[in-house]
Amino acid sequence: MSDTPVADVASNTVTLGGTTYRIQPLGDDSFTVLVEGVPVGRIVYSFGSAQGVPEAGSSVSEDTLYAIGEAWFAAVG
Repeated sequence: MSDTPVADVASNTVTLGGTTYRIQPLGDDSFTVLVEGVPVGRIVYSFGSAQGVPEAGSSVSEDTLYAIGEAWFAAVG
């Protein structure tokens, strides 16, 4: 299990800690993050860095979403 997120732009996914997160665009710099079709949070690129916002009741932390966002935005950069 890797603690380093790996972005796959072709499949719109980021894998982190053995979990694959699907990235679905909401706008130019805003994306929904899903696990098995269930939204767990959002990632937003704002003021030069990634921001992670967990969904209410989600077990995915802001830090995890931040790491996913950093990997995703670096890959699509």
